[in-house]
Amino acid sequence: MTQYLLAGIDGSPESTAAARWAADEAVRRGLGLRLVHAQTWLDDLHADRTRPADVRALTQRMLADAQQEVGRAHPGLEVLAEVIGVGGEPADELAEAANAADLLVLGSRGHGGFAGLLVGSVGLAVAARCEVPTVLVRADGIARPAGPGGREVVLGVDTRAPSDEVIDFAFRQASRVNAVLRAVHGWTPPPVWGYAGWVPPQVESDRFHAIEAELLTEALTGWREKYPDVAVVEDCRLGTGASALVDVSADAALVVVGRRRRPHRAGMRLGPIAHAVLHHAKAPVAVVPHD
Repeated sequence: MTQYLLAGIDGSPESTAAARWAADEAVRRGLGLRLVHAQTWLDDLHADRTRPADVRALTQRMLADAQQEVGRAHPGLEVLAEVIGVGGEPADELAEAANAADLLVLGSRGHGGFAGLLVGSVGLAVAARCEVPTVLVRADGIARPAGPGGREVVLGVDTRAPSDEVIDFAFRQASRVNAVLRAVHGWTPPPVWGYAGWVPPQVESDRFHAIEAELLTEALTGWREKYPDVAVVEDCRLGTGASALVDVSADAALVVVGRRRRPHRAGMRLGPIAHAVLHHAKAPVAVVPHD
């Protein structure tokens, strides 16, 4: 039975970019592609709502157009298209559908009025609860090739608790597209440094940087040997992890961050770094769930 990548489609330019990105990835992995639309009452605003068949026709036309566009770009790719979860919550339906897929890909632009915030509520909700890696793609994110002389795969590394699932996903992705892997760790000085505006001596700053850089190297121990074809750049920099990843995202083909599966009392949620990167990164972002 064919395995599939899943791409959510809603007719927006962002979802079209997500479908293209997912198609390229499906070809790289030797999988099929399943395009799905989680239908809601907001669908097909120009349709006559007294005629349900009119709404269904517009939805099916949207899916058929996306299916044909992807098929033209990749003639040998098996592409399915369907409507899911009629009447349900889109985030719940997409997360549930993704359980049978290797990867979920969504468009990353919301419909709000804040230009700096690049993810809508559905994308955030899905990324926070999906059990498989979720990639969110901007409308211009598809034009970010990776590979020799191209853009890098960027990995955010938590040096205090590095996750094998997150690191392996990033290395595997860099290997697939023959890209350099940039492992990024942002660190901040001890809080006492900021007390009363005190600026630490340069020697102290250098000492802390050396410690943080060593922790980054330790977090990557064994991964270079597992993926000898992947060139690695260790990027340890002063600043928060989120700001470090956003800074390098302009030159990235993909940014990879982790999300703990541990539930919050308010439900499954993204951590602060993943949340900030999803909102502000200039490249597609992969959120990888881990224990």
